[in-house]
Amino acid sequence: MLFVPATTLVATLAKAHAEGRLEEKLAHCAKPKLLIIDELGYLPFEPDAAHLFFQLVSRRYERGTLLVTSNRAVGEWGTVFGDPVVATAILDRMLHHSHVVTIRGESYRLRVRRDNQDESRAAIRMRLASGARSEGRA
Repeated sequence: MLFVPATTLVATLAKAHAEGRLEEKLAHCAKPKLLIIDELGYLPFEPDAAHLFFQLVSRRYERGTLLVTSNRAVGEWGTVFGDPVVATAILDRMLHHSHVVTIRGESYRLRVRRDNQDESRAAIRMRLASGARSEGRA
């Protein structure tokens, strides 16, 4: 199993390409039974990065499991990859034999943060209220 954020993955592939080690890096990423790519679409890909990503997806196609997390709908991937043709080629391989799980709703992290802030505000109000009662007794 290999877990990697999408931005790290494409930076690693670009560096390997510049150093003449792309085949070695693609083989490394194609080897695990499960490759998890996190946060695809968080930042748009440069055109060269999109082509490198396509090479990886193509290399892994029907050879290993690929799990991708993204906050972008599949219909937005043309923008993510900067080229609808490349996006279509990537999606063609990724969606064949796939299971897509769509999670709707508020971000868990944002909800927890909001809840924590609400609890902090309530605690402050309680302290202020108890302080005001204490001052009234004096």
